[in-house]
Amino acid sequence: MTHRRSYNACLVAVGLLLALCGGAAAQSASEAALISDFRLQHGEGRVRIDPTLNGIAHDQAAAMAAKDVLDHGVLGPFGSRMAPSGSRRSAENIAFGYDSFAKTLDQWIASSGHRSNLLMHGATRVGVANAKSPKSGRTYWAMVIADERPKQTRQGTNRDAPDQECQIKLVELCLY
Repeated sequence: MTHRRSYNACLVAVGLLLALCGGAAAQSASEAALISDFRLQHGEGRVRIDPTLNGIAHDQAAAMAAKDVLDHGVLGPFGSRMAPSGSRRSAENIAFGYDSFAKTLDQWIASSGHRSNLLMHGATRVGVANAKSPKSGRTYWAMVIADERPKQTRQGTNRDAPDQECQIKLVELCLY
């Protein structure tokens, strides 16, 4: 009987975990859709949620909330924080005080610098996160947007022509 209870408890825990993770993924997808809709209205392409960028945005939002400060440098220089993304071009928007992403996005659209970041030419990936300050209760937002990761050669170095596609792939060898 105790095995059955443990099994049922595990099933409930897994179900709760999936529900929580599914909600976060759905929220991120809707945020990417809102950004993409704005970008499409202004002649730029869609962006998709990128797990690496989501992690970078999450770390930034959480650090700002923990220190209750709006600061791009709260975790160090932006370039250093973006290194794991593998992107050549990237930008970050931050904000606090808004209870929804839609309101935050409206504020960024109304600001010329933030708007430029949202409309970054060639951007294909985005990460969005928020965190609530335990001190003030403010919600801090972070968004990072970036171009596509450069393609890798067999030796692992970046190619100079990222738009060139592999014509023939034989085992691990790519012929152009």
